[in-house]
Amino acid sequence: MNIFIAGDSTASNKAIDKKPEMGWGEALDKFFSNEVSIKNHATNGRSSKSFIDEGRLNTILAEIKEHDYLFIQFGHNDQKDDEERFTDPYTTYKDYLTQYIEGAREKGAIPILLTSICRRDFISDGTLKNTHGAYPDAMKELAKEQNVPLIDMTIKTKIFFESLGEEKTKEIFLWLEPGEHENYPNGVEDNTHLHEKGALAVAQLVVEGIEELNLLLKEYILD
Repeated sequence: MNIFIAGDSTASNKAIDKKPEMGWGEALDKFFSNEVSIKNHATNGRSSKSFIDEGRLNTILAEIKEHDYLFIQFGHNDQKDDEERFTDPYTTYKDYLTQYIEGAREKGAIPILLTSICRRDFISDGTLKNTHGAYPDAMKELAKEQNVPLIDMTIKTKIFFESLGEEKTKEIFLWLEPGEHENYPNGVEDNTHLHEKGALAVAQLVVEGIEELNLLLKEYILD
């Protein structure tokens, strides 16, 4: 059984020279037995639109088979105002996501929608700003319309990050002091992309969502 992932940089595999940055999709295989293979096609900077326009969905659909899963998580870059990536939440965003859903179903595979993970953007009361606008709600609306299982990663990561707090979440995201890591000699303060610790923690939340949905896939989760 395979889990294919279509998404952006928050889920993607990272090059050696970008470590300790890691996407949650890169960490997901640590939670499954050998019977499950993770096919992570998530790619930095892509939106639901540009991923399709570049032929990346077609690559997945050429390989995906019956009873496989397609995890679909976009939103971060659908907000961008360039023509190559921008989608409108309740129109073109839903239209593009529908192509993933229909493509998977035509192959006998199982589409799963995942709302975007939160950015590390705290306000004075210790809660996180909504930095994704209407995209999570639009995806949830589509999930109901298309009867697609959905894992609300926006809510899950909001609860998790807020429980850690503004300072502790620096360990989850790619925050490094100058000289702390050879790949970032001048340090880095990244409130969007995950540290290896964060990728593992967010992947655990994805697994939690799989269990809550009671997917057949849960039988392959390691104890």
